[in-house]
Amino acid sequence: MGISSIPIHSNWRRDLSVAVLAVAALAMLAGCSKDSELEYKEQSIYEIYSQAVVYLGQERHTEAAKYFDEVERQHPYSVWATTAKLMSAYAHYHSSEYDEAVTRLDRFIAVHPGNRDIAYAYYLKALCFYEQIADVRRDQEQTRKALDALQDVITRFPSTPYGRDARLKIDLTRDHLAAKDMDIGRYYLSTRHYLAAINRFKVVVETYSTTSHVPESLHRLNEAYTALGLHDEARKAAAVLGYNYPNSDWYRDSFRLARDAGRRVVAVTPASVAAPGPNAAEDAARLAQPPGLPNNSK
Repeated sequence: MGISSIPIHSNWRRDLSVAVLAVAALAMLAGCSKDSELEYKEQSIYEIYSQAVVYLGQERHTEAAKYFDEVERQHPYSVWATTAKLMSAYAHYHSSEYDEAVTRLDRFIAVHPGNRDIAYAYYLKALCFYEQIADVRRDQEQTRKALDALQDVITRFPSTPYGRDARLKIDLTRDHLAAKDMDIGRYYLSTRHYLAAINRFKVVVETYSTTSHVPESLHRLNEAYTALGLHDEARKAAAVLGYNYPNSDWYRDSFRLARDAGRRVVAVTPASVAAPGPNAAEDAARLAQPPGLPNNSK
């Protein structure tokens, strides 16, 4: 999954507008630096920063990052050096050089915790991990880092646009982690390692309870418990599934599994389900019926 682009922070536009006047004069220099490392050449902060802006406008992000770094190297105590740190991270992010971007963002956050753009720095760091979320069949270290970083944005800056966007992305991230546990759980189930499978499916139910994988995980728990002959536990998993997802195909599968095992799914309200309300009797009757056939007494 990826994000095609993110806008430059609005507060930077004021700083960047100062450099625009120099762009025309420096345009001829835009293609000069092709070396892997930028050779030292003493220049004014105005020249260096303006050149970085030229490269950024041309989407030559690697070159832009070098010049933003050069601002800090030659003029470390200037006001522009602070912004250049963040702009360098931004350029590295767009070059998919995420480790380089995170290194600069960590330094920016540590040195400038009260900066006006600190919320954006945390958000951009989260995006660096988010962009590296891999297929569920691969290691999910970056996904877990993305989850932690997004949660940090939400905790620190809940009312900002970054906090609101992080909430959307954290749901997708949690769903991805749940999918990983489901993939491992299915493998254990297929190889008859039922206890290992149960542990994975329980993680999905208990840790990722708001994701789309919960109905299947409850059904898989029913399957695993049934295979082990733990019929009470199997009934509880089926009951939770029927209570929360009565119209789910997974509940229909669990009901058929219970029927084929020569028993009925009874209304058991486990601890993970809220206390029954005034319609508990009706809910119990509903759970005891085949899915989609509430009036069928069969």
